[in-house]
Parts: sequence; C-alpha cells; structure tokens
Amino acid sequence: MKFHLVSGACGFVGCNTVKQLLKRTNDSIIMVDDLSVGTHPSTWLKDSTTKKLKDIEIFGKDERLFFFKMDFRKFLNKLQDEPNWLEKEYGLKIERFADAFHFAAIVGGRAKIEGDPMAVALDLSIDAEFFNWIAKSKPERVLYPSSSAAYPINMQTESDAVALKESDINIDGFTLGMPDLTYGWTKMTGEFLAKIAAKNYGISIVCIRPFSGYGEDQDLSYPVPAIAMRAAKKENPFEVWGTGKQGRDFVHIDDVMDCMFLAMDKIHDGTAINIGSGKLTSFIDLIKVFTKFAGYDPQIKPLIDKPMGVHSRYSDMSFVKEKLGWQPKISLEEGMKRVYDVAIERLKSGKV
Repeated sequence: MKFHLVSGACGFVGCNTVKQLLKRTNDSIIMVDDLSVGTHPSTWLKDSTTKKLKDIEIFGKDERLFFFKMDFRKFLNKLQDEPNWLEKEYGLKIERFADAFHFAAIVGGRAKIEGDPMAVALDLSIDAEFFNWIAKSKPERVLYPSSSAAYPINMQTESDAVALKESDINIDGFTLGMPDLTYGWTKMTGEFLAKIAAKNYGISIVCIRPFSGYGEDQDLSYPVPAIAMRAAKKENPFEVWGTGKQGRDFVHIDDVMDCMFLAMDKIHDGTAINIGSGKLTSFIDLIKVFTKFAGYDPQIKPLIDKPMGVHSRYSDMSFVKEKLGWQPKISLEEGMKRVYDVAIERLKSGKV
C-alpha cells in the first residue's frame, strides 16, 4: 500500500490536496498539522468517521487518513531519529513515501507578513528540516509550494507592473531581485533547495508559484471570502485596505489543484511554474463583482493606513501553457459566484 505525506494538511491548500488524493488514488495519506492556522479534519472531511490510535486520529470508514497533530519539524525529527518510528508506534509500515506535499509554513495575511516578519522567517527552519529529510528518505515525488511573493517587488509597482514570468527569478544566475519581505525570501530559498535536491540527490521535485488562490471553502481570514461576506451583508460604505487600486491574479483552488498534479507528472528537476489566471483584477473591481451579485452599489471607502502590499502582482502563464498545455478553466465571475453563494448560505444559517 502506498502512503502519501501532506504537511500543513489542514490549511486551505493542504486540505484541498488531501481531498484530491482521496479522489485520485486509493492510497493512504499521512496528514501532519499543528492546527495553529488550519482547522481540524472533522470540519472539512465528508466522511468524518474517526477512531483513535494512541495520540493520532484515523479518519474515514476505509481508514485511509492518519492525522498527526504536531509541529511538522517534530514529526520529521522523529522519523530521522528512528526511521521505523511509524511502524513501531502505530503499525504503519512505510518503506518509502510516494508523494510528499510540503505545505507546513508560518503564513498569514498582509498584516502578519508586514507586522511580524521574524515569525514568518521560521519557515526557513521548517523548510530546512523538510529538505534534509527528503534528501535522505527519497520519496517518489515531491511538491514544494513556493509563492508569487518570491518575485522581485520592483516589477510590481504602479509604474513598472508587468506580467511575471518564471524566468524573472533566476535561481541559477548571479543576480536576484528583491522578493516580498521574509515570506518571499523563504520561498526563494526553498526553490534553491529544490534545485539542489533534484540535482544532487536525484529527487523528483517540482515547485509551484500560486498567485492569489481562493475558493468557497476558505475561511473568513482570507480576503476573497471576507469581501464576499461583507457584500452579502450589504456593507455600505464598503471598506478596502489601501487605495483598492492594487491588483492581484485570482485563481480558483480547483485550477490550482489541476495544474499542480499535472506538473508533478511532467516536471521532475525542481523547475518552478506559475499558477494563475494571467489576469490582473483590482480590489475595487473585485468588490464590484460581489456587490453586483448582491444587487447594490455601495460607496467604496479606502483605508490607506492599512497594509496593502505591492501594487500589482499577476502571472504570465505562457510558459505553463507551452510546457504543460494547461490553462485555467474557471473564470473569475464563475469562481467568485461560488464563493458568494457560500457566503449567503453561511449568513442564512448564522455560521459567520
């Protein structure tokens, strides 16, 4: 029986990855998350049948999901100190992991990235432990999620905004641009380690640079569902951080998953790819999409004292189209309507 490993399994991208693995395979999945950000699997698994095995939980009637509530570094340290730990402690005989997805990270919104950059820098520690482990244990395939935050910020200003190409980050060259604070630096460093893992240790690994991923199962700490909920409540005036003219590349999580799994099949040398829509949408325009669904036209009130990040961040998807033959399938309007419909359901049920 194959076992996949998903760190940060209870975050937004992690839990969607777990759901995809359940659909795409008949394999077992080890989920690791300390729940500092994510939510317990019982809140998002369709089959939340559970039983306890010592200090872990097993989910589903077919018992394919094994949940370890712990810091991922502690999990890796136990594996390295005692390679047979999972078999001795839990009866899980895993000679080699199949796919390893590494989503464990200190993450947060703009306020966290700008307000506590040293805490975000702990991602360097988490990534170092992960890459050291894969170099020794050699999973069959590895997915490292980088970020669009790794791109040089001088290419994302109001006067110099361009569609960002993968080649704009030259890991193999002599000159690197300045990424977006410590979060961007950690992701760029992770990409560098991925290249080393592929070249020096023979690891099959791909890096993805998702842009502004969203989905109807995101919680209200994310901007898209938060804006949708405020539109559902018909907020007026409608507040927006910064001027509202800053733009992002919004891509639905289903498209992120589709491209991610395809990339794992096709790319093995640590190459990083964009995952986005290739279109720039300002937050003012996003608000207008949702308020159109809600049937009203509010005054938009900028909050210029709030963190706003770079002015413009969107992807050039030509490399992915050429390399993988992939394009996003879900339009902005369709994806945002899904999010809005869930906001309405939450509002009616009082789950807000």
